[in-house]
Amino acid sequence: MRSLPINLPAHRAEPACDFARAAFRALLVEVNLTPKPGLVDRHNTGAHRDMDLGHFYRSARAIGVWLPRFIQRGREDAALPAEQQLARLRPLGLACENQMFRATGGINTHKGSVFSLGLLCTAFGRLQQQGRAIGAEALCAEVAAMCRGLVDRELRRNNAGQTAGQRLFAAHGLSGARGEAEAGFRLVIDGALPLYRQRLAAGGDEQRALLDSLLWLMAHNDDTNVASRGGLQGLRWLRRRAALLLAQGGSAGEAGLARLRRFDADCIARNLSPGGSADLLIVTWLLAQLGAQE
Repeated sequence: MRSLPINLPAHRAEPACDFARAAFRALLVEVNLTPKPGLVDRHNTGAHRDMDLGHFYRSARAIGVWLPRFIQRGREDAALPAEQQLARLRPLGLACENQMFRATGGINTHKGSVFSLGLLCTAFGRLQQQGRAIGAEALCAEVAAMCRGLVDRELRRNNAGQTAGQRLFAAHGLSGARGEAEAGFRLVIDGALPLYRQRLAAGGDEQRALLDSLLWLMAHNDDTNVASRGGLQGLRWLRRRAALLLAQGGSAGEAGLARLRRFDADCIARNLSPGGSADLLIVTWLLAQLGAQE
């Protein structure tokens, strides 16, 4: 079933409410998408032994309550320079993250999405308050402005190797979610989102369009979730395999779904979970709901 865009007529709910609801729905759209290689879906728990579909549902509900608060924070801080926004956002982000952990019993289901959706919702509030046009490019440009210097501050300088992200950056130069945000989600804007829209414009099914977009992200994303589990060798294997599946037609037809299921089994056997690409797929679907406004 294809989702409706959220740029709804004026008599409907206020646009910020629509965007927050769409951000919540994006979490559910991603986890319900099946089959996803190495990831929790409706068929199995992927390469994870500590979480299942129920954890993701509870996590999404917990996070969803906080998303309008990010929009409100963006509105309240709209007069401040974008570079000052991130520091003011951290307490809200940590509170949302703690709510997620309480809902899941301490399991990290959506930490990456708390970061990305929190940034996008805040950017939405800022642009709305400033009276600026809101589209995918504008939102991501505002996120990039908010995150300017983030990789340098948190990964390149004062890197004590305390987090997995810091260790991967020190060892391999992988910047993960921070790098994607600072770049304004270019993998989404330049690749996954155009592909998703192309598939839908050609009359494709939303689920197949999302699966192909996920494969594209897996083929191009230096996913720190994969690298932390399988090293650079595992990351290279996963990227090559995803690119091969796309070249073979992606998720099209029963043969495409069968190849995806084999890819899933192989990811599970290698203990690889492309969680970073899943987070970017959530961003892709959310931005697609804005429509091609630019």
